[in-house]
Amino acid sequence: MKILLIGGTGFIGPFTAKHLQQAGHSITIFHRGKTAPPEGVAQIMGDRNLLADHRGHLAREKFDLVIDFVVSSERQARQLMETLRGITSRVVVVSSMDVYRAWGVFNGMEPGAPEPLPLDEDSALRTRPTYPPEVMQKLAQMVSWADAEYDKVPVERIVLGDAGLPATVVRLPMVYGPGDYVHRFHGVLKRIDDGRRFIPFADDVAPVRTPRGYVEDVARAIALAAVSESAAGRLYNICESVFFSELEWARKIASAAAGWQGEFVILPRDKAPRYLLLPGNTAQHLVVSSERIRRELGYCEQMPEAEAFRRTIEWERAHPPQIAPPFDYQAEDAAVAQLKATA
Repeated sequence: MKILLIGGTGFIGPFTAKHLQQAGHSITIFHRGKTAPPEGVAQIMGDRNLLADHRGHLAREKFDLVIDFVVSSERQARQLMETLRGITSRVVVVSSMDVYRAWGVFNGMEPGAPEPLPLDEDSALRTRPTYPPEVMQKLAQMVSWADAEYDKVPVERIVLGDAGLPATVVRLPMVYGPGDYVHRFHGVLKRIDDGRRFIPFADDVAPVRTPRGYVEDVARAIALAAVSESAAGRLYNICESVFFSELEWARKIASAAAGWQGEFVILPRDKAPRYLLLPGNTAQHLVVSSERIRRELGYCEQMPEAEAFRRTIEWERAHPPQIAPPFDYQAEDAAVAQLKATA
C-alpha cells in the first residue's frame, strides 16, 4: 500500500514507518521539516494546521491509507476528515488513554469515585478537561501539538462518526523507549547516576499502577491496526498486559541500570517534598485491558523486556532532558532522615 504518515518524524512515527517499510509498503511523511524523516521515505512539507491547503497534492498522490500521529483537537479532526474524504480508503488516528474518565479522576479533574478496573474500550470517557493547566503548560514545552485545544475525546467522536471515510482509532499508554520526550526513566536514572543513597517515593504514589508500552512494540501495533482491513471502524487500546506499580517500575529501572547499591524509601505524603506528589486522586489506578487488539488482530509484544530497558537507559543517559525536572536532594535527605529518626 501507499501510506501517508502525518507528523511521523517524532517519537513513535519513525518506528511505525520502519515496520511498514519492512512489510513492503511505500511511506510518505507529511511534516514541517524540523526533524529529518526516516531513511527511504518520501516527504511532503507542510503545517498540520493547514492540512486543507494540501488537499490537491494529496489527491494527486492517491494514498491508500493515512495515519495521523498528531491530530489533537476537534478542529483538527474535522479538517482531517474533510480534507481526506474521497481521496483515501481509511484513516488511522493515534489517540491516548487520557480520554477515559479514570484519567480525569486521577488528575483531579473529574469528581466522584474512582472508575472500576480494568478499563476497556467501552469504559466511561471524560466529561471535563484532560489535565490541569500546569500540566498542559509542561506538555506544550515538550511537543508543539499540545495547545489549549488539546482533547482527544472529540477527536475520536468525529473520526469514528464520519459516514464517508472509515477510520480506526488506537489509544496509546505511557510510551517509553529511545526518543521519549517525557523522559520517563530520568527521575530514577538521574538519582542513580548522581550516586544517591536513597530514592524516595510518597506513600500514595508508590503503589499507583499505570499502562505502559515500549515504543517499538507500540509502533508495531499501530502498523498492524493500519494494514488490517478488519480494523476499520474499530477502537483499540495498546499497552502491555502486565501492570507494575510506580515503585516496582523504579526497581526494574534500577536493576537494569546495574551497580546501584541504594535503597528506595517510602515517605508519608505529608512529609514528602511537594514535587514527589501527584496532584489528583491516587486511589484511581490506571489498569487498562489491551485484550481486544490481541484477540482481533493477533498483536503481541516482541521486544524482550531486558532489551527494551537497555535501549531506553542508553538513550536516556545520552539525551538528558533540556528542561530538567525539579530535584532537591537536600529536602529529600531531610525527609528520609526524619523518617529514620522516628522509625
